[in-house]
Amino acid sequence: MKRLVSSVALLLIASGCAGPPARSSAAARHEAAIEANRRGEAYVRRGELENAARSYREALRLSQSLEDPDGIAANAVNLSIVRQRQGRFAEARSSLDAVLEQPQLRFAPSRLAEASLRHALVDLDEGRFGPAGTWLARSSEYCAGRCALSAAIHNTGAQLALKAGRADEAAAAARAAHDAARAAGDRSELANALRLLGISSLHRGDAAAARTHLEQALALDRELGAPRKIALDLLALGRAAALAGEPGAARAYYARALAVSEAARDGTGAAEARAMLDAAAGK
Repeated sequence: MKRLVSSVALLLIASGCAGPPARSSAAARHEAAIEANRRGEAYVRRGELENAARSYREALRLSQSLEDPDGIAANAVNLSIVRQRQGRFAEARSSLDAVLEQPQLRFAPSRLAEASLRHALVDLDEGRFGPAGTWLARSSEYCAGRCALSAAIHNTGAQLALKAGRADEAAAAARAAHDAARAAGDRSELANALRLLGISSLHRGDAAAARTHLEQALALDRELGAPRKIALDLLALGRAAALAGEPGAARAYYARALAVSEAARDGTGAAEARAMLDAAAGK
C-alpha cells in the first residue's frame, strides 16, 4: 500500500497537479506590457523622457507580439507624445505607423481618430500645416462628428486657424471645443479651449477678454497639475499684459513661466520663456 501511495504522489507531481497552473505566455506578455507602460508614465512624470520612450517602445513591442489593437494604439500614441516633446518629430510620426499603416489589424474608429489627431498635432508643432490639416480632417471623419475626441479636434482646428492668421475662425473652433469639453466633463480640453479663446482675443487686440479667458485656463491647469500648460497660460498672460501697456507685469509672467518650465525640466518651454523675457528686456 505504501508503494502505491508513493507512486500516485509522484504521478501527481509529474503531471503538474501538485501546484497552481503556470500562467500562459500570452498573459505574462500582457502583464509585462502593462508594467512597461506604467514605467513609461512614471518616467514622464519625472521628466526622464528617453527612459519613458524606451519603456513605451517595449510596451508597444509586447502588444504587437500579441496583436493587441488597444495596447498597440495606446503605446504608439504615448511614444509619439514623448518623441514630440523631445523635438524628434519624424520618430513621433513613425511610431504612429503601428496603427495608421497596419491594414491587416482591426482598430476601433476611436483609436484611428486618436492616432490621426496625434499625427496632426506633431505636424502642427513642426510647422507642417498642410499635412496637419489633412490628418485633422481624417481624425474628424473617424470621430464621425461626436466622440470623446470632439473637443480636442476642435481645439486643434483652432490652433491651425491661428497659425493661418484667421482669429475669428480660431475663436469659433475654440468655442465649439469649449462646449464639447463642458458637455463631456473634460477639464483638460476645457482649459485648452479657454487658452485658445484667450490667444484669439490677443490676435484681435482685446487684452481684457484675453486675460479673462487665460486666467480661467490657468486656474484649471493648476488644478490638473499640468506644468507645460501652466507655462503656456503664463506666457499668454504676459502677452496680454504687454498688449495692455504693462511691461513690468509682462516680464513677471514670463519669469514665472520660466520658473515653472525649469522646475518641470521642460527645456522647450524654458527656452521659449527665456526668449520672451529677453525680448521684453530689449535684448
